[in-house]
Amino acid sequence: MRSRDTLETRFFAQPGHPPVRWRISEGLTPYPDAVALMEMEAERIAAGDADELVWLVEHPPLYTAGTSAKAEDLVAPDRFEVHATGRGGEYTYHGPGQRVAYVMIDLKRRRQDVRAFVSAMEAVIIGTLESMNVTGERREDRVGVWVRRPDKPRLADGSMAEDKIAAIGIRLRKWVSYHGLAINIDPELEHFSGIVPCGVRAHGVTSLVDLGLPIPMHEADIRLRDAFEMVFGPTRDDRQN
Repeated sequence: MRSRDTLETRFFAQPGHPPVRWRISEGLTPYPDAVALMEMEAERIAAGDADELVWLVEHPPLYTAGTSAKAEDLVAPDRFEVHATGRGGEYTYHGPGQRVAYVMIDLKRRRQDVRAFVSAMEAVIIGTLESMNVTGERREDRVGVWVRRPDKPRLADGSMAEDKIAAIGIRLRKWVSYHGLAINIDPELEHFSGIVPCGVRAHGVTSLVDLGLPIPMHEADIRLRDAFEMVFGPTRDDRQN
């Protein structure tokens, strides 16, 4: 996987820095536990006491509200737990079948450029999808990564329908990122109906399974790791949980 998009958005560390730790947790991780661990790890990384970390989890069904969330976009407030969070963005859903990657990267070791970092995160998602023959695309007026749906009716303005397949929401503390990205592998898509995902009403959401690609989570993880290394450089296994 060497798309031009990925190669142009490399975000490698400066020479001499160790590989990024790559951790995968089994089962469903409670959201408050994830936030507590992310904040602890981000502090350790900022202090120079730990290497950078990517942590892959799945969550039980829940909604999260970013710093730009609007109350009216929470359609079903009593359906699942709702967690206010310090990441950017609006409402999003997490649940089983969705791969969440929490990315704790020290921009001081790379580039202190938030826009470039977000572009690099998008490139990881696009590269992951590309390896499974799915064309993911950026949109200037919408966050996340989108896929065109020629199989669906066109929109009222005549444009092709598009669905969101991945979300990005980050926060920085002392130039260390936390929160990260979420790719829909095989979540229950109906669960997204309890919110207006990321404040976007005109478009829907999709998943790899919805697109006809029943790819196991462990295989998606391999492809995600390959795409991450193309953009951010080498990783090493981190088996601490």
